[in-house]
Amino acid sequence: MTGTSDMHGCLFCDAQTNPESQALILFRARTAFVILNLYPYNAGHMMVVPNRHVGKLADLSADEQTDLMTLTRQGEIALTEAYDPQGLNIGINLGRPAGAGVVDHLHVHLVPRWTGDTNFMSVVGNVRVLPEELDQTAHRLKPIFSRLNETRPDLPR
Repeated sequence: MTGTSDMHGCLFCDAQTNPESQALILFRARTAFVILNLYPYNAGHMMVVPNRHVGKLADLSADEQTDLMTLTRQGEIALTEAYDPQGLNIGINLGRPAGAGVVDHLHVHLVPRWTGDTNFMSVVGNVRVLPEELDQTAHRLKPIFSRLNETRPDLPR
């Protein structure tokens, strides 16, 4: 997902209230959420995003840090359960030179990987190969996040 760097028109800020984006949101915690990448490198490519428009790890509150890492961990569990990948890329790109498409709203990418997957197509051919529709991906992953969080009393209901 790419977007602008200011808060007004920020892809991740807009996704929290835009009805069209709701289908992409897999789970909401109190201070962060999990969303599918609209232009995934592989099926299951998700991002964990703080609700607040913040660009650096250093600027996160303790609660935001906790939710960000908890949801990243749960993303690993969900992707492993749903897709059985051979590996995962989990990363944060801070700043445009580091590859950030949305520069000022921190987000963690989780991308399932398999030996011989088509990820090279993005680099070589400037195209993406999507083996699964995003609504199917959401259908596979949402129940896993719900199950992983069903006993958390701190979540908005």
